[in-house]
Amino acid sequence: MSAPEAGVHGTTGTTDTIGTMLITFKLYAGLTDYLPPDRRTGNQMMLEVAPGATIAQIIEPFHLPERLVKLVLVNGVYVPPEERATRKLVEGDVLAIWPPVAGG
Repeated sequence: MSAPEAGVHGTTGTTDTIGTMLITFKLYAGLTDYLPPDRRTGNQMMLEVAPGATIAQIIEPFHLPERLVKLVLVNGVYVPPEERATRKLVEGDVLAIWPPVAGG
């Protein structure tokens, strides 16, 4: 499914499109490679999404490997994996995703 089919469109931060809402989409660490090349340095982009879009629907067009989607936050609040297919976002939400972190 392409991004337009999923109701997800990148934007420069302004919208006059009826029937969409704006959210901020952030990817961290190695996941930034899944953003458009011009957005990788800042690790975030504004997205126009369909009202009521779920986290899973927003992530899908970016083809993030499920095993790399470890920590998902909406407005700084953790969303467990079992809620990501049904958790709907609203206008102005910030969706942030981190991959697994290794350390030692």
